[in-house]
Amino acid sequence: MRLKIDNDTLQLFRRASREYSDRSIFMHEAIARKAGLSGADHKYLGIILQYKELTAGELSKLTGLTTGAVTGLIDRLEKKKLLKRQSTKLDRRKVLIIPHVENSLKLLQPFFTELQQKTEKLISTFTSEEIQTIQRYFTEASSIMKETADKLNNEKND
Repeated sequence: MRLKIDNDTLQLFRRASREYSDRSIFMHEAIARKAGLSGADHKYLGIILQYKELTAGELSKLTGLTTGAVTGLIDRLEKKKLLKRQSTKLDRRKVLIIPHVENSLKLLQPFFTELQQKTEKLISTFTSEEIQTIQRYFTEASSIMKETADKLNNEKND
């Protein structure tokens, strides 16, 4: 049974959520600067690293970026040797984006080691049930954000 959330609790939650979101952006921007990347390129590289390979079109659909913006992104990351382009044997016009995981980890891991340790220490202070609740919130909130972004991206293409 769900309880009605009082306005003060809702406002405190929104404030904490907004601060978390803002701090996340600021932190990733700082990491990106230290790594010699833009904040956006850093985050898109993180997405690319989740795949063994993907096409520019698939990356465009995942991110909502135009194909031109994806080409620029790929150019910048390829120049830094963080990914490579590879033509397919069946269709030479089709280009796969293949992340260079080793180079990417070498560049980014130093910035995340301490963060991961501190995060794991924080997580260890929660019960299993609390972690499941937090995980459910992030999963469902992420779905809402994806739905919103997809809707906005589709509207701009209309």
